Amino acid sequence: MAGKEKRQKIVIVGGVACGPKAAARARRRDPEAEIIIFERGRYISYAGCGLPYYLAGAVKVLDGLMTTSSGDLRDPEFFHAVKDVTVRTGMLVEAVDPAQKQVRVKNLQSGESETVAYDQLVLATGASPVVPPFPGADLKNVFTLRRPEDAQGLLQLIEAGEADRVTIIGAGRIGLEVADAFGAQAVETTMVEMADQVLPGMVDPDVARYVANVLREEKVALRLLERVKEIRGDGEGKVAKVITDRGEIEADAVLVAVGVKPNVELARSAGLKLGETGAIAVDEFMRTDDPNIFAGGDCVEVLHRISGRKVYAPLGSTANRQGRVIGDNLTAGREKFDGIVGTSVLRTLGINLARTGITEAEARNLGFQPVVGIAPSVDRSHYMAGGRPILVKILADAGSGRVLGAQVVGPGDVVRRVDVIATALRFGATVDDLGALDLCYAPPFATAIEAVAHAGNIVRNQRSGLAEVVTAAQARELLAQDQAVWLDLRNPKEIESQKFGDERVVRIPLPELRRRSQELPKDKEIICVCQIGVRAYEACRILKGQGFSRVKFLEGGVSWWSRVSA
Repeated sequence: MAGKEKRQKIVIVGGVACGPKAAARARRRDPEAEIIIFERGRYISYAGCGLPYYLAGAVKVLDGLMTTSSGDLRDPEFFHAVKDVTVRTGMLVEAVDPAQKQVRVKNLQSGESETVAYDQLVLATGASPVVPPFPGADLKNVFTLRRPEDAQGLLQLIEAGEADRVTIIGAGRIGLEVADAFGAQAVETTMVEMADQVLPGMVDPDVARYVANVLREEKVALRLLERVKEIRGDGEGKVAKVITDRGEIEADAVLVAVGVKPNVELARSAGLKLGETGAIAVDEFMRTDDPNIFAGGDCVEVLHRISGRKVYAPLGSTANRQGRVIGDNLTAGREKFDGIVGTSVLRTLGINLARTGITEAEARNLGFQPVVGIAPSVDRSHYMAGGRPILVKILADAGSGRVLGAQVVGPGDVVRRVDVIATALRFGATVDDLGALDLCYAPPFATAIEAVAHAGNIVRNQRSGLAEVVTAAQARELLAQDQAVWLDLRNPKEIESQKFGDERVVRIPLPELRRRSQELPKDKEIICVCQIGVRAYEACRILKGQGFSRVKFLEGGVSWWSRVSA
């Protein structure tokens, strides 16, 4: 009789997102395997993305970020009882020996080290906050936001009344989410960003301008194109001022939120290959160049399906997806993780922002000819109470019509729209495909022509030659130069509530245009303007039919222009 097959031993380094997911999936597929997780920190399997919401008070207790939907705390005892997985916290994996298939582990409390053998190893070592090497970065009340302890310390300071003025260094995703949390806590907030826009690299400049204007309206002191030189103390080791290349900012506390870097030291010392981004290189099965070592989560690079390039894109959703793939492949599976399309969402100070795909700048750098469709809308039919504004921006390639990306912003439901476009990106859809999608419609939920389809149709009209647009940036230049005739098609009530231009603007309501078109010159460029762009496009077609050859419309209308023109 053949002997019983040897029980395999799986060792996982990292117990936050990818690691626990890999362990849980591997256990479901292999009830016999010995699975052990080593975690350096105190907490495991916590929702790091929820830390800003804990700061804001939306999550009342920190344990809420570590519980299951049924209320069970995901601690080592839970993993042992429910999943038969051993979790050891406070354990630093110091080295990996791929030849001997062993790891050296140090108990951070006792200082003792031990050697643990493995059959298969998973590196889920995550990432660490980037803290620039300016003087004063080690002062008291200088925080990052990566671990539960970070959020606890900052919140305790605010609740004690010792952090009434906080400076956020960095206007990226974390910076904006924490600005929202500080707003909820009535903290006076200053945000310093060395780039010329918020969310650099994540959204286009016009969308960034929309967000920046909201921040300023909500009393965040936003300082762009400004570089921090020093954090200065008060003589007792606490933060007193932030010194920049343009002045001084008084502060009780500082949050450094300029990004994260992958934790690759363990992989590098083990001789594993790092990718072009500096993160760990893995194949489509999440395997490193050692066949017995997998890696996933914030320590690895991934393929971007639109650009075709490897990128570093640390997100909790990606880490969990990768953990499932790794769990399959630890247990004789052949599951693939074949990349991302760059989908993410955030909330800040009353607006939501979601994006997917690539930006206009990225598209041009990749050799595409981007065409943009901007569609201001509401997230339900306009005659239904409770509708909230959204702005859909879709980017497509002029030649092929292939959808390249989207950004959706506003107080309304942006996630539904971006999820549709992310799905379209996954399957290589064109803007023609967007118009053909059979999406849900009922007045409490959407408009009859969904905003996604409407934005796609704007691109289709441009590609077919039915429409020419003027961007908000171009509009600012043209207004200053007085080189075109501006035709405002709105009714008097709309004009009174939201001004556009000056006395040079010709005002003819759309219902009167056909009989009054002779008031317009045929030898000048005419730019049609309405509230969201629909009537302006209609006017362009009317004027074209009457022999006007140089007719365009303002993309997104006054609604969009007013949000991004400052």
